[in-house]
Amino acid sequence: MSVPAFDPGVVDDVIKVWGAKSGSIIPILQGVQEKYNYLPPETFPCVAQKLGVSEARVYGVATFYENFSLQPKGKFIIKVCDGTACHVRKSLPNLEKFRKELGLSEKKITTDDLSFTVQTVACLGACSLAPAFMVQGGIPDKVYANVTPDQIPGVLDELRAKL
Repeated sequence: MSVPAFDPGVVDDVIKVWGAKSGSIIPILQGVQEKYNYLPPETFPCVAQKLGVSEARVYGVATFYENFSLQPKGKFIIKVCDGTACHVRKSLPNLEKFRKELGLSEKKITTDDLSFTVQTVACLGACSLAPAFMVQGGIPDKVYANVTPDQIPGVLDELRAKL
């Protein structure tokens, strides 16, 4: 799997939905990110020109919100909860097992083949299921509950079968 080339037509399609106005920057960026799974660098000058705003403003919005990513992400995004309940019930060994199995680290969060991204989140809102993690990219997104590190390889096998 490789990073798809940027297509300005994607921005045009999203702008048709939300309108070419400066108040639509967030949904436009969300639409572009939905297509690419991140915001390619070409997005900023393209959106700025089409909305008649500065590139710095578009970039500022994209970097302000944690939900936007400027780095390519994997097909499957694994969000390991490290909220209080999950942390106390040992979510970090699950995180370390994912990283070990996928050859990732705290700084390298996406596999080279763009199959998996592993990241921590402050809380999934599933404290009674602790320790939990969520996988996005499958249909539908799925929350795994009461997970132990021994279960991680089986989950990865399940996801690899869907690649």
